[in-house]
Amino acid sequence: MLVNCAAYRDGRKIADIDKAAISDYVSQEDCFVWVALKNPTEGEIDEMGHEFDLHPLAIEDARHGHQRPKIDEYDGMLFCVMHTLESDEDGLLRSGEVCVFAGRNFVLSIRNRSEAGFQDVRKRCESDPLMLRHGAGFVLYALIDAVVDRYLPLIDRFDDEMEYLENRLFTARATTRSNIEDLYALKRDLTKVLHVVHPLQESVKKLCGGWTPGVCAGMQDYFRDVNDHLERIVRSLERIRDMLLTATQVNLTLVALDESVITKKLASWGALFAVPTMIAGIYGMNFAQMPELHMRYGYPVALLVMLVADLILWRRFRRSGWL
Repeated sequence: MLVNCAAYRDGRKIADIDKAAISDYVSQEDCFVWVALKNPTEGEIDEMGHEFDLHPLAIEDARHGHQRPKIDEYDGMLFCVMHTLESDEDGLLRSGEVCVFAGRNFVLSIRNRSEAGFQDVRKRCESDPLMLRHGAGFVLYALIDAVVDRYLPLIDRFDDEMEYLENRLFTARATTRSNIEDLYALKRDLTKVLHVVHPLQESVKKLCGGWTPGVCAGMQDYFRDVNDHLERIVRSLERIRDMLLTATQVNLTLVALDESVITKKLASWGALFAVPTMIAGIYGMNFAQMPELHMRYGYPVALLVMLVADLILWRRFRRSGWL
C-alpha cells in the first residue's frame, strides 16, 4: 500500500505526486523523490524496482523479508534493513521490518509487520530545509535515527522490570517458579533486542568510518551520532543482561538455602522423635530379665527421660537455628 509519494527540490517539498510521475522527477538532477510503502504486494515492489532501477538482489531481499539488519551498497545505491520492535496488548515484543533504498535522487522505504509509521520523520525532515538539501542521505539518517530512538523506551521498560524482579526475589509471596518464568521472559526479550541492535550497529559504524558511499556524503557526523546511541543501547542491554544473570543465580541460591532450611528442620524433628522411639523400643523388647523392668515408677521415669532428652535437643536445635 502506498503511504506517501512526494518530490523535493532544494530542501523543500514540491508536491505530492502520483506513481506514474516518479520517473519524471527522478530524471531531474536537482530533485529527489521520497516514497513510503506499507505491507506492499510483490507487484508494488516490482513496480518501484522498475521506477528506480533497483538492483535485483535488493528487490529479492525486500520481497521475501525476514532479513538480518544490514546496510549493503549496490552500484551507488544503499539498501538498508532495520527491525522495529513494538509491544502488543499482552506486553509481548512483536518484530517488524523496514527496508530503505537510498539512491542519488530517491528514497524508498518499505514497512512490513509494523504499525508505527514514519510520518513524524517526514514532518521533521520537511521542517528543516537546510538539512533536507542533503537529499537521500539525510532522509536515510532520519529513518535510521527514528528506528534507533524507538529502542530507548524498551531499555527503560527492561530496567523497571529488572528492578521489580530483584525486589520480588526476597519477598515471601513470590514463588520460585514464577520468579524463574519472569526472569526467563525478560531474558528472551533482551536477547531479541540484542539480535536486532548488534548487526545494525556494525552496519552504521561503517557509514561513519572509512566507508562513505556517495549517497551519505557530508553526513558522517550524523551517522556517528546514531552509532553513539546504538553503543549506549548495547551497553545498557549488556548491563541488564549481567544483572539478569546475577538475579538468576541469586534466585537459585535462595532456593538452595530454602531447601537447606527444610532439611535442617526435618532432621531436627526426626531427632526429637528418634530419642523416645529408641527408649520405647528398648523397653518394648520381650526379655524376661531387663534392668528396672519391675520398678514401681519405671513407666513415669521412662516418660520423664524421654521428655528431658527431647527438651535438651529442642533447646540445642533452637540455639543453632535449626528450629
